Amino acid sequence: MAGAKTSASVMAAVLAGLILTGCGGDRDRTQRENLDKFTAAEIYRRGEYELENSRKPEDAVFYFSEIERLYPYSEWAKRALIMQAFGNHKAGNYEEARAAAQRFLDTYPGDEDAAYAQYLLALSYYDQIDDVGRDQGLTFQALQGLRTVIEQYPDSEYARSSILKFDLAFDHLAAKEMEIGRYYLKRGHYAAAINRFRVVVEEFQTTTQTPEALLRLVEAYLALGLTDEAQTAGAILGYNFQSSPFYEDAFRQLRGRGLSAEVRGDNWLGDVYRQTVEGRWL
Repeated sequence: MAGAKTSASVMAAVLAGLILTGCGGDRDRTQRENLDKFTAAEIYRRGEYELENSRKPEDAVFYFSEIERLYPYSEWAKRALIMQAFGNHKAGNYEEARAAAQRFLDTYPGDEDAAYAQYLLALSYYDQIDDVGRDQGLTFQALQGLRTVIEQYPDSEYARSSILKFDLAFDHLAAKEMEIGRYYLKRGHYAAAINRFRVVVEEFQTTTQTPEALLRLVEAYLALGLTDEAQTAGAILGYNFQSSPFYEDAFRQLRGRGLSAEVRGDNWLGDVYRQTVEGRWL
């Protein structure tokens, strides 16, 4: 056992020394020529070593990609491909991570690591959500990728994590609608604000954004003098989120106008009340 560890250490040291040779435009060529002398297993172990010890995951990706070049269609090439996806994701190279993960799925769709490849593919979108501002394209891509993991690999170890991340991404979409809605509300663009809050109430009912969306609907409809809609929004808020501070605020605003939180009139909020509270789907 000790001999095997010593041999591996020597191999890693030799590889490290070889990589330091060459400079400038000759470096890639020198690396490639040197790696030709090693087996796929040795190069793979070097890639693992770089992942564990280097501050630059790209160094590990180089080794894993070289296995594909030198030993295509081998078992080691398959393992190296999934590690390319992982290494690129770790480095924050999300497009490269997606490309490697998708290539793995296309080449080895029935492999036991396919679930992990799909999970990495979804993560490559999910981990960019906070960087996209109001462009929600990547969030939708993350939701689609996470849903694929949940539906196609429900018994995998990645399904539960995908469910949790799906809920968070879904909430993120609702939060962006709220952000835009509040922007319009603050500037007195009530119709535009209502459209945003309506999306949250109708399409993102299970998110944490729904109570505030209902409160903002109360505010917007009161500002427009549409008291039936304001009261109905308050009724939904009171039934589902009575302990929420948003309900207390809505109740205070309605009471200040001599109104109560109750279903009034024939409007879209009345349909929501009948569906979510009374369980009557029309």
